[in-house]
Amino acid sequence: MKTRLAIADDNSFLISAVKEKLSFFDDLEVRFTGLNGQEIVDKLKDNSNIDLILMDIEMPNMNGIEATQVIKQKYPQIKIIMLTVFDNDENIFNAIKAGADGYLLKEINAGDLHSGIVETLNGGAAMNPSIALKTLKLLRNPSSIENISEQEEIKLTKREIDVLEQLGKGLSYNKIADNLILSTGTIRKHIENIYRKLQVHNKLEAVQKARRNNLI
Repeated sequence: MKTRLAIADDNSFLISAVKEKLSFFDDLEVRFTGLNGQEIVDKLKDNSNIDLILMDIEMPNMNGIEATQVIKQKYPQIKIIMLTVFDNDENIFNAIKAGADGYLLKEINAGDLHSGIVETLNGGAAMNPSIALKTLKLLRNPSSIENISEQEEIKLTKREIDVLEQLGKGLSYNKIADNLILSTGTIRKHIENIYRKLQVHNKLEAVQKARRNNLI
């Protein structure tokens, strides 16, 4: 019988990329996908006959860690592997605390992803080597998580903060480029770096998170 999967990711392109990796294996079948945690939770109400969910972390409405907690409470038999680009200690700690059964990075190749799914279904805990090392460190010194703050993790350059401040005023890329005497392409590159460092996906999230952390 095929393993029944669901995928949660707010990027439809990345969902397609994961589905393509899984398509090489006849023992796997993607039953449904969702663009945020709430959508996956809602779909499970209609069809909880799922073996494993590949769960992104940073999503709107309900993020992956929140969704994992909800799903594990209602459907403890469903395995959940976090599939994310972020491997910071705080995310790993919170994912495990929420009940995640594995933690893999999106750059994983198709064969390793399949192995991770099989391993998790057999009672193991699929993890990239770098994630496993971080998890061991947290287990050895759980109090260290208390010292992790977003302010310490988020290190923006002065120019990136300048761009963020302009974004916060609701200005267009072209207007920001004019104000900072830079090309539009350079502004786009700065914004890409800002999104990556803040672990967000759009301008609104970036500005809100920057303000929460007193960056602007």
